[in-house]
Amino acid sequence: MNLNFEEEIKKNNRKKIVKECLIWLIEIIVVILVAFLIVNVCFRRTSTIGSAMEPTLYNGEEVILNTKAYLIFSPGREDVIAFYDKEDVDSDGEEPLLTFRRVIGLPGEKVQIAEGKIWIDGKEWKEKYTYLPIAATGIAEQEITLGEDEYFVLCDSRVDTNDSRNAAFGNVKRSQIVGKVSFKYKPFSRVTGPDSKAYETEKPKEK
Repeated sequence: MNLNFEEEIKKNNRKKIVKECLIWLIEIIVVILVAFLIVNVCFRRTSTIGSAMEPTLYNGEEVILNTKAYLIFSPGREDVIAFYDKEDVDSDGEEPLLTFRRVIGLPGEKVQIAEGKIWIDGKEWKEKYTYLPIAATGIAEQEITLGEDEYFVLCDSRVDTNDSRNAAFGNVKRSQIVGKVSFKYKPFSRVTGPDSKAYETEKPKEK
């Protein structure tokens, strides 16, 4: 009787171990599948074009774009966004090229650039990051009132005026925005902004 009882205990223990292993394996598979879906549905790997966002992003630098960042919340001030050029939104065939700029003015605000500074709703905006002085004001020399779905964007390279200061470029509409530029791919790091030291260093050498 004792032998049968011990065998029964061992058998039950083996079943318990197998069951726990199966549960553990299923949990791992579920986590991997969820991670795969999140990465492939919510994030997108792409490359920057041009020097407009230097020294934050350099030409050809690979970045990770969060395409679901603004599904619930709206773009925030100083976010780096990726968007389609308004002239290319309805183009057929290949996907239009993405443009990258930093959000400065939000919907409904009044934006002006004067004395090398940014003014929002009549108050000077103290930027979080360090940029070169703004010499070219463009159409922002006069106060610009943004529509309820428009964003005023600037290049991080403030000497480059291919942004909302340029009448041909204009403001970015919410419908044009593809997502938020969250990370640099190589080396992997968060996309923030330039500081004073960034302008003292040379462009990173390609490896």
